[in-house]
Amino acid sequence: MRPLPTASNFRADDDDGSALGDFRFRALLSDQAWAELPAPIRNRFSKRLADGNTIVYVGEILETRMSLLGYWLAQAVRLIGSPFPISRDAHVPSVVTVTEDMATGGQIWTRLYARRNGFPQIVHSSKRFCGPTGLEEYVGYGVGMELTVCVEQRSLIFRSHHYFLQLFGVRLRLPRWVTPGALSVTHAELGNGAFGFTLDVSHPTLGALIHQHAVFREVQS
Repeated sequence: MRPLPTASNFRADDDDGSALGDFRFRALLSDQAWAELPAPIRNRFSKRLADGNTIVYVGEILETRMSLLGYWLAQAVRLIGSPFPISRDAHVPSVVTVTEDMATGGQIWTRLYARRNGFPQIVHSSKRFCGPTGLEEYVGYGVGMELTVCVEQRSLIFRSHHYFLQLFGVRLRLPRWVTPGALSVTHAELGNGAFGFTLDVSHPTLGALIHQHAVFREVQS
């Protein structure tokens, strides 16, 4: 089992960590993998968000593709907080905010996706630094997933390890046949302060269900 990430895993003079102060994502990777990431990505995932600080990213959804089954999956899971895009709209604005989750010691990620018709879609999730893989994402109503983190082609990749349902203090690992399949999120550096966000959901039998690609920049306060 991977040890839980703490700041004590690292020396105070480690590059990118001493000034920024948050070692939790870094602890999920080997030193070699962390060093392969471009400096802007290391900086984004090392910022301490204590005392109510918030990071804001603004950008544009460039592409959203969904199969018919992917579309109906996205509509069905609106019952648990709408974690997937619910429309195929492209070239619409998006805003992402990241704040510290004071209740769990993780981070709250809030995503706003503008739509050409109707109100914007709002997605909330909590990244928690715990569990067998060291990282999980909770979307609400007792539903979440354990995540693994790796570096590929100098990009940071988050992948679903398994999904779970937690009710009344009991956590149940969901069998694969009741889950949407493999989920991956890619954070890629684009240069000039911009980064790419790519979401893919693929089922082993039903194939590609959802693909979304967006570009963001941090808003400097």
